[in-house]
Amino acid sequence: MQKLILATLLAAALAPTQAADRIAVTVQHDLAIARPSETISIPWKEVNAAMPGALVQKIAVKDASGRVLPHQVTNIAPQAKDPKNEGIAYGELLFQHSFAAGEKSAGFTIERIDTVAPPFPTKVFARQVPERLDDFAWENDKVAHRTYGPALAAPAPAGVVKEVLVTSGLDIWFKRVDYPIVDRWYNKGHDHYHKDQGEGMDMYNVGKSRGAGGSGVWDGKTLYTGVNYASHRILANGPIRTIFELHYAAWDAGGRQVSEVKRFTVDAGQWFDRIDSTFTTNSGDSAPLTVAVGLNKTPADKGQDAKVAVGRDGKVLLQWVEQKSNDAFGVAVVLPSAGGFAQDTLNELVVAKATPGQPLRYYAGAAWSRAGEITSRAQWQQAAQDVLARDASPVRVSLKPQQ
Repeated sequence: MQKLILATLLAAALAPTQAADRIAVTVQHDLAIARPSETISIPWKEVNAAMPGALVQKIAVKDASGRVLPHQVTNIAPQAKDPKNEGIAYGELLFQHSFAAGEKSAGFTIERIDTVAPPFPTKVFARQVPERLDDFAWENDKVAHRTYGPALAAPAPAGVVKEVLVTSGLDIWFKRVDYPIVDRWYNKGHDHYHKDQGEGMDMYNVGKSRGAGGSGVWDGKTLYTGVNYASHRILANGPIRTIFELHYAAWDAGGRQVSEVKRFTVDAGQWFDRIDSTFTTNSGDSAPLTVAVGLNKTPADKGQDAKVAVGRDGKVLLQWVEQKSNDAFGVAVVLPSAGGFAQDTLNELVVAKATPGQPLRYYAGAAWSRAGEITSRAQWQQAAQDVLARDASPVRVSLKPQQ
Protein backbone atom coordinates (compact mmCIF):
# COMPACT_ATOMS: atom_id res chain seq x y z
CA MET A 1 0.00 0.00 0.00
CA GLN A 2 2.85 2.36 0.91
CA LYS A 3 4.58 1.62 -2.43
CA LEU A 4 1.32 2.40 -4.26
CA ILE A 5 0.98 5.77 -2.49
CA LEU A 6 4.59 6.69 -3.26
CA ALA A 7 4.16 5.68 -6.89
CA THR A 8 1.03 7.81 -7.17
CA LEU A 9 2.74 10.84 -5.64
CA LEU A 10 5.74 10.43 -7.94
CA ALA A 11 3.53 10.15 -10.99
CA ALA A 12 1.72 13.32 -9.97
CA ALA A 13 5.01 15.16 -9.47
CA LEU A 14 6.31 14.12 -12.87
CA ALA A 15 3.07 14.86 -14.74
CA PRO A 16 3.00 18.00 -16.93
CA THR A 17 1.54 21.03 -15.21
CA GLN A 18 -2.04 21.59 -16.32
CA ALA A 19 -2.70 25.03 -17.76
CA ALA A 20 -4.70 27.26 -15.46
CA ASP A 21 -8.34 27.82 -16.33
CA ARG A 22 -8.65 31.04 -14.39
CA ILE A 23 -6.60 33.79 -12.83
CA ALA A 24 -7.36 35.50 -9.54
CA VAL A 25 -6.72 39.23 -9.84
CA THR A 26 -6.26 41.54 -6.87
CA VAL A 27 -6.28 45.30 -7.41
CA GLN A 28 -5.19 47.64 -4.62
CA HIS A 29 -4.57 51.35 -4.12
CA ASP A 30 -3.72 53.75 -1.29
CA LEU A 31 -6.20 56.62 -1.65
CA ALA A 32 -9.19 57.27 0.63
CA ILE A 33 -11.18 58.93 -2.18
CA ALA A 34 -13.57 57.17 -4.53
CA ARG A 35 -12.10 56.12 -7.87
CA PRO A 36 -15.06 55.84 -10.25
CA SER A 37 -14.51 53.99 -13.53
CA GLU A 38 -10.92 53.06 -12.72
CA THR A 39 -9.40 51.36 -15.76
CA ILE A 40 -7.42 48.28 -14.73
CA SER A 41 -4.69 47.35 -17.17
CA ILE A 42 -2.91 43.99 -17.32
CA PRO A 43 -0.26 43.27 -19.98
CA TRP A 44 -1.59 40.46 -22.14
CA LYS A 45 1.76 38.67 -21.96
CA GLU A 46 1.19 38.31 -18.19
CA VAL A 47 -2.29 36.89 -18.80
CA ASN A 48 -0.81 34.45 -21.31
CA ALA A 49 1.98 33.47 -18.90
CA ALA A 50 -0.50 32.75 -16.10
CA MET A 51 -3.07 31.08 -18.37
CA PRO A 52 -1.15 29.71 -21.39
CA GLY A 53 -3.02 29.56 -24.64
CA ALA A 54 -5.79 31.91 -23.54
CA LEU A 55 -7.69 33.36 -26.48
CA VAL A 56 -8.69 37.03 -26.43
CA GLN A 57 -12.17 36.19 -27.74
CA LYS A 58 -12.75 33.32 -25.28
CA ILE A 59 -12.26 34.81 -21.83
CA ALA A 60 -14.55 36.39 -19.28
CA VAL A 61 -13.61 38.93 -16.61
CA LYS A 62 -15.77 38.70 -13.49
CA ASP A 63 -16.00 40.75 -10.32
CA ALA A 64 -16.17 39.28 -6.81
CA SER A 65 -19.91 38.67 -7.13
CA GLY A 66 -19.49 36.74 -10.39
CA ARG A 67 -20.83 39.51 -12.61
CA VAL A 68 -19.26 39.56 -16.08
CA LEU A 69 -17.49 42.85 -16.75
CA PRO A 70 -16.92 44.46 -20.14
CA HIS A 71 -13.32 44.03 -21.22
CA GLN A 72 -11.04 45.05 -24.06
CA VAL A 73 -7.74 43.71 -25.39
CA THR A 74 -5.60 46.21 -27.24
CA ASN A 75 -3.11 45.33 -29.96
CA ILE A 76 -0.63 48.12 -29.29
CA ALA A 77 2.59 46.13 -29.31
CA PRO A 78 5.91 46.19 -31.19
CA GLN A 79 5.19 42.82 -32.84
CA ALA A 80 2.48 42.40 -35.43
CA LYS A 81 2.55 38.59 -35.37
CA ASP A 82 2.58 35.93 -32.66
CA PRO A 83 4.08 32.74 -34.17
CA LYS A 84 4.47 31.00 -30.78
CA ASN A 85 1.04 32.00 -29.48
CA GLU A 86 2.63 33.84 -26.55
CA GLY A 87 0.43 36.90 -26.71
CA ILE A 88 3.19 39.24 -27.91
CA ALA A 89 0.98 40.71 -30.63
CA TYR A 90 -1.41 42.08 -28.02
CA GLY A 91 -0.97 44.96 -25.63
CA GLU A 92 -3.20 45.03 -22.57
CA LEU A 93 -6.32 43.50 -21.12
CA LEU A 94 -8.53 46.32 -19.85
CA PHE A 95 -11.58 46.37 -17.61
CA GLN A 96 -13.04 48.82 -15.10
CA HIS A 97 -14.07 48.97 -11.48
CA SER A 98 -15.52 51.86 -9.48
CA PHE A 99 -13.85 51.96 -6.07
CA ALA A 100 -16.05 53.47 -3.38
CA ALA A 101 -14.50 55.92 -0.94
CA GLY A 102 -12.41 53.88 1.50
CA GLU A 103 -12.46 50.75 -0.69
CA LYS A 104 -8.78 50.04 -1.27
CA SER A 105 -8.86 46.50 -2.61
CA ALA A 106 -11.02 44.53 -5.02
CA GLY A 107 -10.87 41.02 -6.43
CA PHE A 108 -11.65 39.71 -9.92
CA THR A 109 -11.17 36.59 -12.01
CA ILE A 110 -10.16 36.07 -15.61
CA GLU A 111 -11.63 32.79 -16.85
CA ARG A 112 -11.54 30.67 -19.95
CA ILE A 113 -14.94 30.24 -21.58
CA ASP A 114 -16.13 27.84 -24.27
CA THR A 115 -18.19 30.35 -26.21
CA VAL A 116 -17.11 33.55 -27.89
CA ALA A 117 -17.34 36.57 -25.58
CA PRO A 118 -20.15 38.91 -26.67
CA PRO A 119 -19.43 42.43 -27.90
CA PHE A 120 -19.73 45.06 -25.18
CA PRO A 121 -21.38 48.48 -25.54
CA THR A 122 -18.92 51.05 -26.82
CA LYS A 123 -18.45 54.01 -24.51
CA VAL A 124 -15.45 55.61 -26.23
CA PHE A 125 -14.92 56.49 -29.86
CA ALA A 126 -12.67 58.51 -32.16
CA ARG A 127 -12.45 59.17 -35.87
CA GLN A 128 -11.32 61.64 -38.48
CA VAL A 129 -14.22 63.47 -40.10
CA PRO A 130 -13.20 64.19 -43.71
CA GLU A 131 -16.76 65.27 -44.52
CA ARG A 132 -16.26 68.21 -42.12
CA LEU A 133 -12.90 69.52 -43.41
CA ASP A 134 -10.78 66.90 -41.60
CA ASP A 135 -12.05 67.50 -38.09
CA PHE A 136 -10.85 64.86 -35.67
CA ALA A 137 -13.50 64.04 -33.06
CA TRP A 138 -13.55 61.83 -29.97
CA GLU A 139 -15.84 61.15 -27.04
CA ASN A 140 -16.67 58.99 -24.08
CA ASP A 141 -19.91 58.68 -22.14
CA LYS A 142 -19.27 62.02 -20.36
CA VAL A 143 -18.01 64.57 -22.89
CA ALA A 144 -16.94 64.92 -26.53
CA HIS A 145 -14.14 66.87 -28.20
CA ARG A 146 -12.82 67.76 -31.59
CA THR A 147 -9.86 69.51 -33.16
CA TYR A 148 -9.09 70.76 -36.62
CA GLY A 149 -7.32 69.26 -39.60
CA PRO A 150 -5.49 70.40 -42.73
CA ALA A 151 -8.58 70.86 -44.91
CA LEU A 152 -9.96 73.52 -42.57
CA ALA A 153 -6.62 75.37 -42.57
CA ALA A 154 -6.33 75.39 -46.36
CA PRO A 155 -7.19 78.69 -48.09
CA ALA A 156 -10.45 78.74 -50.03
CA PRO A 157 -9.95 78.36 -53.79
CA ALA A 158 -10.95 81.30 -55.92
CA GLY A 159 -14.72 81.55 -56.18
CA VAL A 160 -15.33 78.98 -53.44
CA VAL A 161 -16.90 79.77 -50.08
CA LYS A 162 -15.13 77.70 -47.42
CA GLU A 163 -14.53 78.09 -43.71
CA VAL A 164 -10.85 78.68 -42.86
CA LEU A 165 -9.44 78.31 -39.35
CA VAL A 166 -5.78 77.84 -38.46
CA THR A 167 -5.36 76.58 -34.90
CA SER A 168 -4.17 73.61 -32.88
CA GLY A 169 -6.61 74.40 -30.08
CA LEU A 170 -8.92 71.72 -28.69
CA ASP A 171 -12.70 72.06 -28.78
CA ILE A 172 -15.44 70.67 -26.51
CA TRP A 173 -18.86 69.26 -27.28
CA PHE A 174 -20.84 69.12 -24.05
CA LYS A 175 -23.09 66.08 -23.62
CA ARG A 176 -26.22 65.37 -21.58
CA VAL A 177 -26.42 61.70 -22.58
CA ASP A 178 -24.13 58.73 -22.11
CA TYR A 179 -24.44 57.26 -25.60
CA PRO A 180 -22.22 58.24 -28.57
CA ILE A 181 -23.22 61.45 -30.33
CA VAL A 182 -20.30 62.32 -32.63
CA ASP A 183 -21.65 60.57 -35.71
CA ARG A 184 -25.23 61.59 -34.95
CA TRP A 185 -24.33 65.25 -34.79
CA TYR A 186 -22.13 65.30 -37.87
CA ASN A 187 -24.69 63.33 -39.88
CA LYS A 188 -27.43 65.85 -39.06
CA GLY A 189 -25.44 68.65 -40.63
CA HIS A 190 -23.05 71.34 -39.53
CA ASP A 191 -24.38 73.82 -36.94
CA HIS A 192 -27.19 71.49 -35.82
CA TYR A 193 -25.24 70.92 -32.63
CA HIS A 194 -25.01 74.62 -31.73
CA LYS A 195 -28.43 74.28 -30.08
CA ASP A 196 -29.26 71.95 -27.23
CA GLN A 197 -32.01 69.62 -28.40
CA GLY A 198 -31.73 67.27 -25.47
CA GLU A 199 -28.39 65.57 -26.13
CA GLY A 200 -26.04 68.50 -25.55
CA MET A 201 -24.39 71.17 -27.68
CA ASP A 202 -21.27 72.82 -29.02
CA MET A 203 -21.04 76.08 -27.07
CA TYR A 204 -17.30 76.34 -26.51
CA ASN A 205 -15.21 79.01 -28.20
CA VAL A 206 -11.77 78.06 -29.54
CA GLY A 207 -10.78 80.47 -32.30
CA LYS A 208 -7.02 81.15 -32.28
CA SER A 209 -6.69 80.20 -28.60
CA ARG A 210 -5.47 76.93 -27.06
CA GLY A 211 -9.11 76.03 -26.47
CA ALA A 212 -9.41 73.44 -23.72
CA GLY A 213 -5.94 71.97 -23.40
CA GLY A 214 -3.90 72.86 -26.46
CA SER A 215 -0.17 73.35 -25.93
CA GLY A 216 2.77 75.40 -27.17
CA VAL A 217 6.31 76.50 -26.36
CA TRP A 218 6.58 79.40 -23.90
CA ASP A 219 9.57 81.76 -23.66
CA GLY A 220 8.20 83.80 -20.76
CA LYS A 221 6.51 86.36 -23.00
CA THR A 222 5.36 84.65 -26.19
CA LEU A 223 3.54 81.37 -26.79
CA TYR A 224 4.70 79.65 -29.99
CA THR A 225 2.14 77.19 -31.32
CA GLY A 226 1.70 74.82 -34.20
CA VAL A 227 -1.18 74.79 -36.65
CA ASN A 228 -3.87 72.23 -37.44
CA TYR A 229 -2.81 68.61 -37.03
CA ALA A 230 -1.06 67.17 -40.09
CA SER A 231 -1.86 63.47 -39.65
CA HIS A 232 -3.45 61.06 -37.21
CA ARG A 233 -3.22 57.44 -36.07
CA ILE A 234 -5.86 55.47 -34.15
CA LEU A 235 -4.31 52.78 -31.95
CA ALA A 236 -7.34 51.47 -30.03
CA ASN A 237 -11.01 52.29 -30.31
CA GLY A 238 -13.11 50.99 -27.45
CA PRO A 239 -15.23 49.74 -25.92
CA ILE A 240 -13.43 50.90 -22.73
CA ARG A 241 -10.43 52.87 -23.94
CA THR A 242 -9.63 54.76 -27.12
CA ILE A 243 -6.06 55.74 -27.92
CA PHE A 244 -5.04 57.93 -30.83
CA GLU A 245 -2.23 60.24 -31.90
CA LEU A 246 -2.29 63.62 -33.59
CA HIS A 247 0.90 64.65 -35.38
CA TYR A 248 1.77 68.34 -35.75
CA ALA A 249 4.26 69.54 -38.35
CA ALA A 250 7.31 71.53 -37.26
CA TRP A 251 6.95 75.21 -36.41
CA ASP A 252 9.29 77.98 -35.34
CA ALA A 253 9.36 78.35 -31.56
CA GLY A 254 11.50 81.42 -31.06
CA GLY A 255 14.37 80.18 -33.19
CA ARG A 256 13.98 76.44 -32.55
CA GLN A 257 12.11 74.16 -34.91
CA VAL A 258 9.67 72.09 -32.88
CA SER A 259 7.23 69.36 -33.87
CA GLU A 260 4.78 67.52 -31.63
CA VAL A 261 2.93 64.22 -31.31
CA LYS A 262 0.00 64.14 -28.92
CA ARG A 263 -1.17 60.73 -27.73
CA PHE A 264 -4.68 60.82 -26.26
CA THR A 265 -5.95 58.13 -23.91
CA VAL A 266 -9.72 58.41 -23.55
CA ASP A 267 -11.35 56.18 -20.93
CA ALA A 268 -15.02 55.47 -20.32
CA GLY A 269 -16.54 57.20 -17.31
CA GLN A 270 -13.93 59.96 -17.04
CA TRP A 271 -14.31 63.73 -17.33
CA PHE A 272 -10.62 64.05 -18.24
CA ASP A 273 -8.55 62.64 -21.10
CA ARG A 274 -4.89 61.82 -20.59
CA ILE A 275 -2.59 63.51 -23.08
CA ASP A 276 1.07 62.61 -23.57
CA SER A 277 2.76 65.27 -25.70
CA THR A 278 6.17 64.49 -27.15
CA PHE A 279 8.09 67.40 -28.64
CA THR A 280 10.96 66.96 -31.09
CA THR A 281 13.48 69.69 -31.82
CA ASN A 282 16.30 70.26 -34.30
CA SER A 283 18.63 67.29 -34.72
CA GLY A 284 20.94 67.10 -31.74
CA ASP A 285 19.15 69.86 -29.84
CA SER A 286 18.24 68.26 -26.52
CA ALA A 287 17.95 71.38 -24.35
CA PRO A 288 14.74 71.39 -22.27
CA LEU A 289 11.70 73.23 -23.52
CA THR A 290 9.26 75.24 -21.46
CA VAL A 291 5.83 74.04 -22.52
CA ALA A 292 2.57 75.79 -21.71
CA VAL A 293 -0.87 74.19 -21.78
CA GLY A 294 -3.76 76.60 -22.06
CA LEU A 295 -7.41 77.43 -21.58
CA ASN A 296 -9.13 80.10 -23.64
CA LYS A 297 -9.74 83.27 -21.59
CA THR A 298 -13.09 83.79 -23.34
CA PRO A 299 -14.49 80.25 -23.63
CA ALA A 300 -18.23 80.99 -23.85
CA ASP A 301 -20.22 81.59 -27.02
CA LYS A 302 -20.81 85.18 -28.10
CA GLY A 303 -23.73 86.90 -26.44
CA GLN A 304 -23.55 84.81 -23.28
CA ASP A 305 -22.35 87.62 -20.99
CA ALA A 306 -20.39 84.94 -19.15
CA LYS A 307 -18.57 85.18 -15.84
CA VAL A 308 -15.34 83.21 -15.90
CA ALA A 309 -13.83 82.22 -12.54
CA VAL A 310 -10.21 81.05 -12.82
CA GLY A 311 -8.52 78.68 -10.36
CA ARG A 312 -4.74 78.25 -10.18
CA ASP A 313 -3.97 75.64 -7.56
CA GLY A 314 -0.59 73.90 -7.60
CA LYS A 315 -0.78 71.60 -10.60
CA VAL A 316 -4.34 72.49 -11.65
CA LEU A 317 -5.56 75.27 -13.92
CA LEU A 318 -9.33 75.48 -14.18
CA GLN A 319 -12.23 77.68 -15.14
CA TRP A 320 -15.85 77.69 -14.01
CA VAL A 321 -17.99 79.57 -16.51
CA GLU A 322 -21.41 80.94 -15.51
CA GLN A 323 -23.40 81.86 -18.62
CA LYS A 324 -26.42 84.06 -19.24
CA SER A 325 -28.09 81.02 -20.78
CA ASN A 326 -27.01 77.42 -21.40
CA ASP A 327 -26.07 77.13 -17.71
CA ALA A 328 -22.53 76.67 -16.33
CA PHE A 329 -19.57 74.58 -17.39
CA GLY A 330 -16.09 73.79 -16.15
CA VAL A 331 -12.86 73.21 -18.04
CA ALA A 332 -9.50 72.29 -16.57
CA VAL A 333 -5.94 71.19 -17.20
CA VAL A 334 -4.12 69.00 -14.69
CA LEU A 335 -0.34 69.04 -15.24
CA PRO A 336 1.46 66.85 -12.66
CA SER A 337 4.89 68.36 -13.42
CA ALA A 338 3.67 71.97 -13.47
CA GLY A 339 6.09 74.66 -12.37
CA GLY A 340 3.86 77.71 -12.40
CA PHE A 341 1.21 79.71 -14.22
CA ALA A 342 1.24 82.41 -16.89
CA GLN A 343 -1.04 84.06 -19.41
CA ASP A 344 -0.99 85.76 -22.77
CA THR A 345 -3.62 87.80 -24.54
CA LEU A 346 -5.72 84.76 -25.42
CA ASN A 347 -5.00 82.10 -22.82
CA GLU A 348 -4.64 81.17 -19.21
CA LEU A 349 -1.52 78.97 -19.08
CA VAL A 350 0.11 76.37 -16.86
CA VAL A 351 3.78 75.69 -17.61
CA ALA A 352 6.27 72.85 -17.18
CA LYS A 353 9.66 71.75 -18.46
CA ALA A 354 9.72 69.11 -21.18
CA THR A 355 12.66 67.10 -22.48
CA PRO A 356 12.67 66.69 -26.28
CA GLY A 357 11.80 63.15 -27.23
CA GLN A 358 10.17 62.36 -23.89
CA PRO A 359 6.40 62.62 -23.27
CA LEU A 360 4.97 65.36 -21.10
CA ARG A 361 1.82 64.03 -19.45
CA TYR A 362 -1.22 66.12 -18.62
CA TYR A 363 -4.98 65.80 -18.40
CA ALA A 364 -7.64 67.98 -20.02
CA GLY A 365 -11.32 67.82 -19.22
CA ALA A 366 -14.70 69.48 -19.15
CA ALA A 367 -18.14 69.12 -17.57
CA TRP A 368 -21.50 70.85 -18.04
CA SER A 369 -23.90 71.54 -15.20
CA ARG A 370 -26.88 70.67 -17.40
CA ALA A 371 -25.66 67.06 -17.48
CA GLY A 372 -26.58 66.97 -13.80
CA GLU A 373 -23.43 65.43 -12.28
CA ILE A 374 -21.06 68.36 -11.71
CA THR A 375 -23.10 71.46 -10.98
CA SER A 376 -20.78 73.74 -8.96
CA ARG A 377 -17.29 75.16 -9.04
CA ALA A 378 -16.45 73.32 -5.81
CA GLN A 379 -17.37 69.98 -7.37
CA TRP A 380 -15.31 70.76 -10.45
CA GLN A 381 -12.30 71.73 -8.35
CA GLN A 382 -12.59 68.46 -6.45
CA ALA A 383 -12.86 66.46 -9.67
CA ALA A 384 -9.61 68.03 -10.95
CA GLN A 385 -7.79 67.41 -7.67
CA ASP A 386 -8.94 63.79 -7.72
CA VAL A 387 -7.40 63.35 -11.16
CA LEU A 388 -4.11 64.65 -9.78
CA ALA A 389 -4.29 62.29 -6.82
CA ARG A 390 -5.09 59.28 -8.99
CA ASP A 391 -2.19 60.07 -11.31
CA ALA A 392 0.22 60.16 -8.36
CA SER A 393 -1.11 56.92 -6.86
CA PRO A 394 -1.91 54.33 -9.53
CA VAL A 395 -3.53 51.04 -8.70
CA ARG A 396 -1.43 47.91 -8.16
CA VAL A 397 -2.39 44.62 -9.82
CA SER A 398 -1.35 41.11 -8.80
CA LEU A 399 -2.21 37.81 -10.55
CA LYS A 400 -2.49 34.25 -9.21
CA PRO A 401 -3.23 31.32 -11.56
CA GLN A 402 -5.90 28.88 -10.40
CA GLN A 403 -6.87 25.42 -11.65
